[in-house]
Amino acid sequence: MAEDHVPCDSNDHASNMKGGNDSLVVCFGEMLIDFVPTVAKVSLAEAPAFKKAPGGAPANVAVGISKLGGSSAFMGKVGDDEFGYMLSDVLKQYNVDNSGVRFDSTARTALAFVTLKDDGEREFLFYRHPSADMLLQESELDINLLEQARIFHYGSISLISEPCRSSQFAAMRIAKKSGSILSYDPNLRLALWPSAEAAREGIMGIWDQADVIKISEEEITFLTGCDDHNDDKVVLDNLFHPNLKLLIVTEGSKGCRYYTKEFKGRVPGVKVKPVDTTGAGRCFCWWDIEQPSF
Repeated sequence: MAEDHVPCDSNDHASNMKGGNDSLVVCFGEMLIDFVPTVAKVSLAEAPAFKKAPGGAPANVAVGISKLGGSSAFMGKVGDDEFGYMLSDVLKQYNVDNSGVRFDSTARTALAFVTLKDDGEREFLFYRHPSADMLLQESELDINLLEQARIFHYGSISLISEPCRSSQFAAMRIAKKSGSILSYDPNLRLALWPSAEAAREGIMGIWDQADVIKISEEEITFLTGCDDHNDDKVVLDNLFHPNLKLLIVTEGSKGCRYYTKEFKGRVPGVKVKPVDTTGAGRCFCWWDIEQPSF
């Protein structure tokens, strides 16, 4: 859909894709409180109690990059409440620049209940109708921070509703014009979208703006409508756009495969005993962003 594209002249994107800061990664999107059961492998209804933890994919990436010794910042909105200030403080504790965080007095910080059930399936329950992260205004963007970004990283959850949707478009446009590398992790959460079709259109609507994209096998199936997510032709024909520098497909315990214009390959996984795969994609994402090869 035309309205889903960020209006940007490709000539504005500097050929060497450098920003005002050669190392800063600015992560845009949601930051929330995850509530996880105090015991493993139960449904949300069966959980005897929950413990809170900072969450939100873009915020997780920002913290992960800082843990690796990189320079990162988070840009988004939380509630003017105890949870919102707690999250902002957590960023600071991990040396993540929180100058791009805004506080909303009209909405609460988003909450998510998440568990890994005994059958291996994850179960999510979100409270955000609306939550503060959905209400970020374009006028609240820290333009100076965006212009400093070497890499601008984002997902698709901020695309679900206005005004945050337009704010993400504007942030992408500013970062790209400043020469930032655009990094996209769709992070499909179908339950948050009005419909599967809306999710597909929203996610693909900004697909051709990204320089780097990280997706899962499940997301390939959802976005392409093809059952064989291992088929290179399916991936390349449907998901590799002309301006893309790197497409990474995570394969769980098997590792990942990657595609560029010149070559493709696979990296095997490291064998570990999994406890909970929730957030594994974000961990992969911040490692990949911190180790750019271009």
